[in-house]
Amino acid sequence: MFKDHASRGERFSRRKFKESAFQKGDLKYVILDLVKDKPRYGYDIIRALEERSYGFYKPSPGAVYPTLQMLEEMGYASSEERDGKRVYTITEEGLQFLVERKDLADEVRGQMKHRWSFRNIGRMAMVMKDYHALEHVLGRRLLGVEPEKIQRIREILSGAYKAIDDILAE
Repeated sequence: MFKDHASRGERFSRRKFKESAFQKGDLKYVILDLVKDKPRYGYDIIRALEERSYGFYKPSPGAVYPTLQMLEEMGYASSEERDGKRVYTITEEGLQFLVERKDLADEVRGQMKHRWSFRNIGRMAMVMKDYHALEHVLGRRLLGVEPEKIQRIREILSGAYKAIDDILAE
């Protein structure tokens, strides 16, 4: 897809919007940065990346959990069970890894900041934030809701979908 001689920055910026936000192997720097700030569990990492991207990027558990496992196997992160969740913390080896690869880690951070800056994303970021907030509310609270309430929610969502589609079709 890309020429072999293209720089990391060129590959990042020329990528199609729907493709992965990171080059192969870059996610480990982001995850280590996150667990450096505070211990985190997998879903917390997913949510933090979604928030930093204003909802434009939500890594799959299939990307995050294998990366966490790899970081643990490499000795860069450790984990322990807390309240039924596996919580990851950066190790001294992980901190040293980030120091040794500071240029790459800084480049990945810079690309994230540029790609997902509010200036680049604009007003769409606020729409995506609201969309994902709705997604989280429905995901957390919809189970066990009475059928008549579910029907009312479906009607609201259907009306919103139609109204948004009409606006976009103008």
